[in-house]
Amino acid sequence: MEVISHGLYPPGCKNPFVVKPSYHNWSPWIGPQTRRSDILLNTESEKICMPDWSSDEDQYLTEERLVDEVLNLKLPEIKRLCKQCGIDSRGSKMDLVLRLRDKMASRATYNKVFKKVWGASGGWAVITCPCGVIYSIKFNLRSESPRDFADLLLSWKFFPNITVYDYPRGLVSHLKNRCPEDTPFTIHEGRLLDPTAKNIRQAAEGKLQVSLPWLKHKKEPKEKGGHPVTGSSQHYCLSDGFHQHNNKDERDILRQTEIVPELAGRLNSQCAEQLFAGMRKNNYFLNMLTPSAHVFLQRNILHHYNVRKNTSKARPSESSWASCSTGS
Repeated sequence: MEVISHGLYPPGCKNPFVVKPSYHNWSPWIGPQTRRSDILLNTESEKICMPDWSSDEDQYLTEERLVDEVLNLKLPEIKRLCKQCGIDSRGSKMDLVLRLRDKMASRATYNKVFKKVWGASGGWAVITCPCGVIYSIKFNLRSESPRDFADLLLSWKFFPNITVYDYPRGLVSHLKNRCPEDTPFTIHEGRLLDPTAKNIRQAAEGKLQVSLPWLKHKKEPKEKGGHPVTGSSQHYCLSDGFHQHNNKDERDILRQTEIVPELAGRLNSQCAEQLFAGMRKNNYFLNMLTPSAHVFLQRNILHHYNVRKNTSKARPSESSWASCSTGS
């Protein structure tokens, strides 16, 4: 309504249809055939709480995710952060990040870095299928976290069998804490196999394979609660190809997509990153708009992006990958 009414109000006149960003009226977008209902989850307001150090999810973010997010900051911001933490601010960007990481064992230093990274406003998150079609968009008021993708996935009509994410353990831990009685990743915490020493060793040596035939041929008869495309009720949370070697937990080698023959060489786990790279050219003029106009125009751009993708992929010979989602 803000965009439609923009031409009806003279310059300088207050537009009553302007929607200001808030935790109460800032909804994600999920297609009508994909969402569970017209009421979608957005629990971003809970990000403002400081982390619980007893939580696996927060410990994981402390060890790995926070350092990665600091690397995304600009050099002047990192220098200011070092000064706030009483750390030498001279040297290259990587030198400063390494110093911050070494000092992050201190609770006081960690809190300052956390507030700098997760206290900032945050961009947008998407879930796509492997061929790049966008199924969900969430415009974040704070920096992206596993909570954002949990909100989207829990709002879906059917939870995907395969979720590929750059920080899978964080997403699994979040969903386990959030939905303890009905967590989707019940099998090996979303890993492909039980993390025994033998399985980990074979995966490291490249000798392990886990076949999921229902990715190509629907499982008959369909399992109870199974996905309508695959017929399977199994759910796995696997590593994004670009980030899977950054995991410090050796058990997470069992999340690699290469282990699954039906996915190896066929799954483009970087389609979300490619989408972000293609959208950067629009940042300048989009950021000049009001928040609601920004969302309206970006949704319009992404709608035409989806139309092009669907047109190019709508061939009868291609297999359906509707059960597989990629978020980044």
